[in-house]
Amino acid sequence: MRDRMQQSRFELKYLVKEETALRIRDFLQTYIHMGYIDVDEYSVGKPNLSYAVHSLYLDNNELFTYRATINGDKNRFKLRIRYYDDAPGSPVFFEIKRRMNHCIMKQRGGVRKEMVRDLLMGHFPEPGHLLAKAEKQLVALQRFCHLMGQIHATPKVHIAYLREAYVSANDEFRVTIDRHVRAEPNTEGVIKTKMTDPRPSFVGWVILELKFTNRFPNFYRELVQKFGVMQCGAAKYVESIDAVGPRAIGVPEEVVITTGLTGLVRTRQAPVPGWVRDVSPADSLQ
Repeated sequence: MRDRMQQSRFELKYLVKEETALRIRDFLQTYIHMGYIDVDEYSVGKPNLSYAVHSLYLDNNELFTYRATINGDKNRFKLRIRYYDDAPGSPVFFEIKRRMNHCIMKQRGGVRKEMVRDLLMGHFPEPGHLLAKAEKQLVALQRFCHLMGQIHATPKVHIAYLREAYVSANDEFRVTIDRHVRAEPNTEGVIKTKMTDPRPSFVGWVILELKFTNRFPNFYRELVQKFGVMQCGAAKYVESIDAVGPRAIGVPEEVVITTGLTGLVRTRQAPVPGWVRDVSPADSLQ
């Protein structure tokens, strides 16, 4: 699987109904014909142009990364293990997803599936853990394990969904449409695709994400205006924890009570911010 991950970019999220998602698919056809974007290679030939995405999220028993998200901390991170199937030889990516102000930055290392358990148990990352020899991936894996140890993070929840994706040839633009988000506890760290009792989130909604590395493109602006969509929070990890419940993932009862984790997190909507027209990821890091 070709790794098309951008190390830094902007991501704007919108919740839309299925009928709107289908109209957006039709809208994008114009820009496919114009050569701006194309159907992602992993969506081609799939039912509903969608492929399965699986993530195993890590956190500590105080739900440090969960609370950073719902508190709106400007500089925060999540730890997740991403994979796409459970075939023995397929890649597993240890990912750090950071938000620095408005910019999303990602680091990840592709790991051999049989090495996942050793790394989760605290083994120091070595080149032999990786699928391919790459210094950047080893550094990313080492940083992942450092953060995991620093906050005492362990596996918490398995999240899966179906993704329809469109991407530009230079990877500067990426549009994703995510459906059927579901989750179940996974505190053992087992890499699997089958779920026994998944809990859905974003029921009745589809998650649209507009991603870009530099300037907000004109066809994004046209899309937002044409369909009247409003930018909002749509954190799959937060909603999934709310769906499965903190007790199901081993959060101590006193933490549940004292931090009010029994309540649901409501999505907050906001207009598309003006900064997307004028700021690049490099600007946000200065």
